[in-house]
Amino acid sequence: MPVLLKGSCRCGAVSFEVDSHTPVPFMLCYCSICRKQQGGGGFAINLGADYETMKIRGKRNLGVYRAEIEDDEHPHCEVSTGERNFCKKCGSALWLYDPTWPDLVHPFASAIDSDLPKPPEKVHLMLKYKANWVEPVIGKNDKVFDVYPEESIADWHKRTGMWVD
Repeated sequence: MPVLLKGSCRCGAVSFEVDSHTPVPFMLCYCSICRKQQGGGGFAINLGADYETMKIRGKRNLGVYRAEIEDDEHPHCEVSTGERNFCKKCGSALWLYDPTWPDLVHPFASAIDSDLPKPPEKVHLMLKYKANWVEPVIGKNDKVFDVYPEESIADWHKRTGMWVD
């Protein structure tokens, strides 16, 4: 049975719950979007969940941010299809939804109130775009990538035995 993730913003105006087969906070993203929107430590951690199961309280307090991307991989400015949802009252980043993958939603680990499993290893991605002051703490079994890994969130959970049926 999937894990029920419960999350909320800092002020309590928005709360949500969603089922997840992939609840382990293993993937640290150092891109400027994640870092600036929710990563005070220089990175953000996004989980995976089943969008169809998502229940939201306080929808009227939600705002959506769609980032403009222009970097080495996107030489011409593009508006991201990813919709980063946040609380309009307190500014807490809550989840990312991208209609390109309509079955998925990516709650931000920082917004989850439920206990989360500890990862046996971590994946550090988008290191090419990390802030110069960030010194990633790379564990012995951790994987590092300048941009994106080939392995998906689901595949990582299955490989490490952390997938929840």
